[in-house]
Amino acid sequence: MQRRATLTALAALALATPLSHAQSDTIKIGVVVPMTGQSASTGRQIDAAIKLWMAQSGGKAGGKKVEILLRDDTGVADVTRRLVQELIVNDKVVAVAGFGLTPLALAAAPLATQSKTPMVVMAAATSSITEASPYIVRTSFTLPQAAVGMGEWAPKNGIKKVVSLVTDYGPGNDAEKFFVNQFLLNGGQVLEKLRTPLRSPDFAPVLQKVRDAKPDALFVFLPSGQGAQFMKQFGERGLDKAGIKLIATGDVTDDDQLNDMGDVALGVVTTHHYSASHNSAMNKKFVADFQAMHKFRPNFMGVGGYDGVRLIFKGLDATKGQGGEALLNAMKGQLFESPRGQILIDAQTRDIVQDIHTRRVERKDGQLWNTEFDVQRAVKDPGKLK
Repeated sequence: MQRRATLTALAALALATPLSHAQSDTIKIGVVVPMTGQSASTGRQIDAAIKLWMAQSGGKAGGKKVEILLRDDTGVADVTRRLVQELIVNDKVVAVAGFGLTPLALAAAPLATQSKTPMVVMAAATSSITEASPYIVRTSFTLPQAAVGMGEWAPKNGIKKVVSLVTDYGPGNDAEKFFVNQFLLNGGQVLEKLRTPLRSPDFAPVLQKVRDAKPDALFVFLPSGQGAQFMKQFGERGLDKAGIKLIATGDVTDDDQLNDMGDVALGVVTTHHYSASHNSAMNKKFVADFQAMHKFRPNFMGVGGYDGVRLIFKGLDATKGQGGEALLNAMKGQLFESPRGQILIDAQTRDIVQDIHTRRVERKDGQLWNTEFDVQRAVKDPGKLK
């Protein structure tokens, strides 16, 4: 009964929201991310990127001042739900954004639907998220986009037998399924499929299983923030010395942590949508401005936040500050140059279409970088291709 009453109140609120925005000189955007807890690096990156965009844009959209209301959900879905409800009901935000993990995005989706509030997913990457509400738009990526690319590359580059290791939740399920299916299609053999928990994983036991299986390579997906710990244990268990190659989605060699990983990361090949070393004028400026403001390197979460707030601002410019359906429609179909390259918000799926790069970790000028050496252009989410 309480949930029904809450959703009814949100639905009623949606009718009044456009008027309240029209009467105000300030537009409010709610950003809900984990600023503390295991996924704090995600929130830190998104918050930093939004602050950079605000400084560059002058903090105005649709002819009005924009106020960003940052909230820390600590990576807990019940907290996400409560904070999003407060932002919509009490603060009357024109949009909600952020969402560092799939369960957090899914917790907020019904509130976005009932209140008709556009919801921009800047981080979470399970394919099905955009299907949870017609008001969700994504500027991050999907795991099928990244994993299919590695399923193509690996068997064509001498890797015939693999073990897969993924985190046991939505994105991990996607990564395993789409990598394995593509790898098998290209003649590869999967010796074993291993999983680790989302919270406080210990990689040592599963890495020992991998060493015993003696594959050509280990394919890995981990959520942002776990890569440094994993690489440390990969080295400690001697998998690199045993001749087992590491291939992964780009979350593992996260730019935010890469320089802390050391030599064990050298040569690791990943497929992903963004590298801080992406060779474009826009990205070089983005990285330089980001580091000048924040003193750390942007990663793929940062670029998801940067492009997400840009998407909202340009939508508000088109609607002259109006939210709801008008803002949602103004975000659909946007095509623009991002620090990662050209991106498109597919008008039908509301998901991102973008290039996926194959990269190798290399040392340049004393730092580790994900150096791109191949690309698949304009990749739609394979999870939505029928």
